[in-house]
Amino acid sequence: MSEPPARRARAAVFGLALALIAVFVAWHCARFSAPTAALISSLGAAPWLALAPRLARGSADAHLLGLLLTTPYLGYALMEVLANPGARPFAAATLFIAFALAVALVAGLRLSRRAAAERP
Repeated sequence: MSEPPARRARAAVFGLALALIAVFVAWHCARFSAPTAALISSLGAAPWLALAPRLARGSADAHLLGLLLTTPYLGYALMEVLANPGARPFAAATLFIAFALAVALVAGLRLSRRAAAERP
């Protein structure tokens, strides 16, 4: 028995959000001193941690807010890929994961709306 598509999309969103945070933290730990990396990492992870319970419930508003949260990661990573040769590996990984997360959030939003429309 396969699990519903909306549940798979939620699992993909959580996995990609964790991967995005992990790469973001690793990138800044390799680049900055420990206090600076801790501050930047906590500022980068806090919005996702605050949004996690609503994403777990499958809230459409949370998916939209997640798309807004993904945008700064995309912009920052794209800027670093183009401008900073030393940061390209981490920036490219962040860019790829942030894009995949945005796609998963849109897919989760579409699947949640389709499931809501199919309910009697």
